[in-house]
Amino acid sequence: MDYTTLFNTVKSYLQNDFPDTVFSDTAGTGLAVVTSAEQIGTFIKQAESRIYNSVQIPALRKNMVGVTSAGNKYLSCPTDFLSVFSMAVIENISTPAENYTFLLNKDVNFIRAAYPSSQSRGLPEYYSLFGPTVVTNVITNELSFILGPTPDDAYAVELHYYYYPESIVTAGNTWLSDNYDPVLLYGTLVEAYTFLKGEADMFAEYKGKYAEAMSQLNRLGTGLERGDAYRDGQAKIRVSP
Repeated sequence: MDYTTLFNTVKSYLQNDFPDTVFSDTAGTGLAVVTSAEQIGTFIKQAESRIYNSVQIPALRKNMVGVTSAGNKYLSCPTDFLSVFSMAVIENISTPAENYTFLLNKDVNFIRAAYPSSQSRGLPEYYSLFGPTVVTNVITNELSFILGPTPDDAYAVELHYYYYPESIVTAGNTWLSDNYDPVLLYGTLVEAYTFLKGEADMFAEYKGKYAEAMSQLNRLGTGLERGDAYRDGQAKIRVSP
């Protein structure tokens, strides 16, 4: 299901074209128009956020390689970072002697207590999500990590992390819309019907369909995609004698 199909299906289900709405702006000096596409786009994005925060599917992960600085115990997060999947220091990257050392996640207090001096340097063993990145004394909206001990060299750091994929509203298609569109459809309907303050019985119907779709997506994302028949055995239903 692409964006156009989802857009038209939502309007068809709810029998509402969500006509352009005109509002007075906050300054009271003019009018602001919220179009049908903007309204439904908001419902879709809200549904995507809800889904992506409920099920950890591989499509929500990406990785990138950064570089530490000798004597600097902080490392900036990617701009689209949400949470960590794993972090590893790579020694001798892109050589036959390449070696991965996965870092252990610890609390900031642990790292501060274990390595109270920034002069305690070596190959990092631990990391923690520290807080906002500060650029020239200005606190930014991006986060940063603290490493322990402080790197004694420029090491490559491979970060696997969770992020929000581009919305179907702007991308046209996403992994979710291509592989399991019911959860996206019913999630959007729940958001839209909440806005419309629709009938309680239909609202319960949409919520039930959404919950069923989420259960099936969860079975895929945190079940089937995390095992195989060789390790876990095949799924089977017990047959009564």
